[in-house]
Formats: sequence, structure tokens, C-alpha cells
Amino acid sequence: MISIFKKIINLFIFIIIVLSFILFAIKIPNYYPKNMEESLPKDFFGVTYSKKYATELGLDWKDVYLKMLDDLKIKYIRLPVYWDDVEKSEGVFDFSDYLFMIEEGQKIGVEFILSFGMRTPRWPECHIPGWINIIDKEFLQEKTLVMIEQTVKTFQNFDSITHFQVENEPLLNTFGICPKSDYNFLKKEVGLVRNLNDRPIIISATGELSLWSREADLADVFGTTMYRIVHNPFLGYIKYPYFENFYKSKAKALKLQSENIFIVELQAEPWMSLEEILRTEGDEHLKSFSVDQFKANLRFAANTGFARTYLWGVEWWYFRNIIANDSSYLDLAKEIF
Repeated sequence: MISIFKKIINLFIFIIIVLSFILFAIKIPNYYPKNMEESLPKDFFGVTYSKKYATELGLDWKDVYLKMLDDLKIKYIRLPVYWDDVEKSEGVFDFSDYLFMIEEGQKIGVEFILSFGMRTPRWPECHIPGWINIIDKEFLQEKTLVMIEQTVKTFQNFDSITHFQVENEPLLNTFGICPKSDYNFLKKEVGLVRNLNDRPIIISATGELSLWSREADLADVFGTTMYRIVHNPFLGYIKYPYFENFYKSKAKALKLQSENIFIVELQAEPWMSLEEILRTEGDEHLKSFSVDQFKANLRFAANTGFARTYLWGVEWWYFRNIIANDSSYLDLAKEIF
């Protein structure tokens, strides 16, 4: 009896130690790379630019976009084409704003990834027009293919578009307001784009919550996301306890070559909802994204040895500069481009 009691006590102590270690791992260390002083690789960074998110922040999306081109001299831009923006009424497409961005970018030699599908970057992840009943899966998929075909045909003559990204994190079911993922339909989408155009296709997956295998099987270039500090409703802000080798090992296991891997989203803004960003005063953003954390994330991404990295947060840099008169993030971005 005493022996069993001791075993229970020992097990309880072991569990407490393990949980304490896990809590320490995700709450305390900074996980800054050791080689912070090394120079960053040239022509390695680009940005994702969201017309929709800039507007939601209360910014003039066109003004910010043109300032971004002028201020940062960016070479690489991932541009999401929002379905609910270009097909507000069934069968009536208007790509004019996206054509404007492509045309302005190519004047200074920008190379674009065009991201499209029912799931594209920024919350709520799926940007499906209101005239579609998403419960009708067959109708939704039929109209998705129509939209994809129209998008590819509209932009296929722009040499500045070097890659097409079909959907964004299409197999992630734990984040966003979206229909359940359908791998067979994703293959159909990719097949359609391949039949229409010969540009390399990017398929992306979360860097922290996915094994990458199914997405990588369909991709010419695999895209991973990379976030360092996120917010959990129960634990608050947590730090992913991963080092660069976590991502490199997954790539090695799948025999992915580094030159065929892009970091399509590197955290370069705070992990906060739009509502929190708009109403938060002071330095709440520092809990997940200080300038030092920005520098650490840049170095962390470079240490993976992957081919290219797209920063996630350019709209917020301008928001922070305008609303809080804080140019520190924008100034750092100017240094690296």
C-alpha cells in the first residue's frame, strides 16, 4: 500500500516537473539567435501586402502601397487577391485594384507572388463572397474554380508575377472561419492552374502546426509560415520553443531543397486581433513584438537557409508610424530592404 502511494506521489511530482518545464519553455526564454550581429542576406526579404487589412486599419490602402514601394524599394511582394473583393456579384469580376498594384510594382522591378482561392491571407482566412451559400459544397467548389480560372487568365501575361499561390494554408482546420479542408479539391484546383499556366505553384502550410507532407507533394515551391510569439486564451503570450533546426529538419525529412522553400509569412507585427490593435493604447504590442523581437525574427528566418522570406505586417508598420508616431519598425524595415 505504501509502495503504491509512493509511486503515485512520484508520478505526481514528475508531472509537475514536466509541466513546469513546458511552461518555462513557452513563457520565459527569448530564443534569440546567437548570431544576431551577422549581416542579413541580400535580396532575401519581401512582404505580403493586404489591401483589405490596410483598409481595416483605417489607412488609405493605395497611398500606403505607393509609399511602401517608394520608401522600402521592395523587390518581392506576395499579393492576395480577395475573392469577395473582385466578385461582389456573381459572374461580375473587377480586378482593377490588383492590376493597379501589379502595374505600379513592376515599374520598379518588383516580383510578385499572386495568392488566390477561397482561402487567402488575413482573417477570417476565407474571403468568400456573401452571395455564396458555403453550406452548398458543390456550388462553392464550382464557383471557386470559375474564380481561379478568371484570375489566372487575367494576370497570366504579367511577367512580374513569378509564382501563383493556390489557396493559403489550405489544410489548416484549426484557424479561421472556413469550410472544412478538402485535399481532393485542392488537387483539382492545382490541376486547373497547371493546365492554364506554367508558372511555379506555391502551396503553404503552418510552420508550427503541420508536418507539411501533403502540401509539399502538390507544390513546386513549398511555403511555410513562421511565428515566434503568439497569444493563447489560457496561457497569455507564449513563445514557440523551436529553433531553426525544427523547420530545417522537417524539410530534410521530406527531401525538400532549401531553394524550393519560401517563408511566406514571417511574423513582423504583434499577435493581436484587429479590434485589439485599433483600441489598444500604449505598449501592449511590445508583449509579442518589440523592435528587438523584430530583429531576432529576421535573423531566425535567415538562419533556416530557405530561399526567401515574406514579412507579415507592413500595413501595421505604417499604422504604427501614423497613429502612434512610432517610426521604429518602419525605420528597421528600411534598413533591411
